[in-house]
Amino acid sequence: MRGVLYVSHGSRVDEAVTEAVNFIELVKNQIDVPLQETCFLELTQPDLSQGFQRLVNKGATEISVIPVLLLSAGHYFKDIPKEIQRNQQLYPHVTVSYGKPLGVQQRLTEILHQRIEETQMTPNIDAKVLILGRGSYNPQTQKDLSTIKAQLQDININLDIEVCYLAACGPSFEEALQDAVNKAHSQIFVVPYLWFTGILERHIATTIDEYHREHGIVLCDRLGNHNHLQIALKERVEETFETVNQ
Repeated sequence: MRGVLYVSHGSRVDEAVTEAVNFIELVKNQIDVPLQETCFLELTQPDLSQGFQRLVNKGATEISVIPVLLLSAGHYFKDIPKEIQRNQQLYPHVTVSYGKPLGVQQRLTEILHQRIEETQMTPNIDAKVLILGRGSYNPQTQKDLSTIKAQLQDININLDIEVCYLAACGPSFEEALQDAVNKAHSQIFVVPYLWFTGILERHIATTIDEYHREHGIVLCDRLGNHNHLQIALKERVEETFETVNQ
């Protein structure tokens, strides 16, 4: 019997956990599999082993492990595989298919464009757009964000776009924002490439508040539960079914 295990990041912020769970429920309802569980990598219960065990206890013999992650980085390459290996040793009769993060997709980049439009502020000719990523020590993260930047540039060739990061990569958000302020851009659009709310989003808002209103800084919404994301995650789940059936 097939089961699906969604692995989200986890957060100390209750709202972030609720948001992730509610999003995953939207996708679960579109997947024709009776056994589906949600778990978390850190900070939140159930963890991956607990989620895996729940599926096994319910009779799952084939489990699709789905990373609820935007891009490929340390969690995808190291943390989740380590937990999968540990659970496969505990339950050797269970076949595991490991899904992919959403990755770089044009339709996801289009969400960023929509988030800018939703501010109802038309970017001036000298406006600056900061795409803000979580950041990672894995070089793939910077490659992916560079591609996303190029895709957004193709949508609006007149935008002056820069990528910055909240951790691990450079330039940092603080550095990029200060540089944009120093160069006196009439508008600075901060576009978070983040899925759910949480501590990072609060940090972004707090940092922007320190500059007050006179610098024309516009904080756009995160990606959230946009339908494009629902479709993309659903497809990642269905891809693992094809892998198992091969």
